[in-house]
Amino acid sequence: MDAENILAEHGLRNTEARHGVLDVFKKYDYALSHSDLEKELQKYFDRVTIYRTIHSFLDKGIIHKVIDDSESAKYALCADECSSDHHHDNHVHFKCTQCGNSECLTNVQIPNLNLPEGYFAKASNLLIEGACKVCS
Repeated sequence: MDAENILAEHGLRNTEARHGVLDVFKKYDYALSHSDLEKELQKYFDRVTIYRTIHSFLDKGIIHKVIDDSESAKYALCADECSSDHHHDNHVHFKCTQCGNSECLTNVQIPNLNLPEGYFAKASNLLIEGACKVCS
């Protein structure tokens, strides 16, 4: 789906910054940090505009946060069925210990866990580390 349709489907105006950030996410098949986006877009947009765009995309279900062991947050495009009401990102994340890229393994689901009585899971994350298909 192209950027204009993604933005319209999630109730966002089609601005140059939003279009640019989406294009960068679509260009890579691994999660990106704010600084990764800045490097790609610094000629066109300031860091605050990129930051605000990331957060509006998170709120609307266009991207989700990828948990890995790095100190900076990373983000990846959501599957088509995500919305502002509910993210369907209950999948495994894989971090390559050689190249450092983190990817969503959307076809690998996090197994259901039986929590002790009185506990309610709102979200779960599973990170697997190893060598990716390019580095192995």
